[in-house]
Amino acid sequence: MPIRVTIWNEFVHENTNKVVQGIYPNGIHGAIAEGLKKLLGDEVAVTTATLDQPEHGLPQDVVDNTDVMLWWGHCAHGKVSDEIVDRVQKRVLEGMGLIVLHSGHFSKIFKRLLGTSCALKWREAGERERLWVTSPAHAIVKGLGECIELPETEMYGEPFGIPTPDEQIFISWFEGGEVFRSGCTWRRGAGKIFYFRPGHETYPIYHNETVRQVIANAVEWAKPEGNWAGAMDAPNVPVDKAPEKITAKGGSLHEEGQEGFK
Repeated sequence: MPIRVTIWNEFVHENTNKVVQGIYPNGIHGAIAEGLKKLLGDEVAVTTATLDQPEHGLPQDVVDNTDVMLWWGHCAHGKVSDEIVDRVQKRVLEGMGLIVLHSGHFSKIFKRLLGTSCALKWREAGERERLWVTSPAHAIVKGLGECIELPETEMYGEPFGIPTPDEQIFISWFEGGEVFRSGCTWRRGAGKIFYFRPGHETYPIYHNETVRQVIANAVEWAKPEGNWAGAMDAPNVPVDKAPEKITAKGGSLHEEGQEGFK
């Protein structure tokens, strides 16, 4: 079975900014989809979704049938419905992989899953960037050299308000002197999360073959290893269903079988 990939993009600047339109005439989601299909072929079944679609293109059946979701957003984080964020969070905890790209660091879903500010320093000056590989044996950097060099990028700088990553994959150096943790992974529930920094929309980052290779590698890495169907459940286990025979003692706030407080 192919890996079922959904690429979500707010798709705002491509429709309103001529510079971005020229670089991504089919949207950032279109460029990322093109790269995945080129590199992974029949190993993936790729669909795209955008903010302006009903339910942001992420109705329950689409989310339920996604193995790995990629998320790109910038100017419209606040327009994403909390209901959709809840839906995506549940699927990540159940086992869906999530790849958050560039300015998606301020997305509702990323901040929800990480539980921190996800704030950082930034500067738009077309600076040169080197992304140094810090974990050479990791599956996400398969086929890469010791660093990726991008001639013009937006600077992101430390401190980056994230919890300590489970794995550090890249650290960036910028022409202006700042550094940044540009590739990080976490596990939440049964799902795997990868944050990858490159991707400002006024530069052709997602046409870069090495960047595309990282994203393709990350899709293969993030695919589900299993499914935790009850990841959001908090069942009240009746006394007669305990693994060992027990007798209830003392008072209780709940009736037998009543749901817990949330």
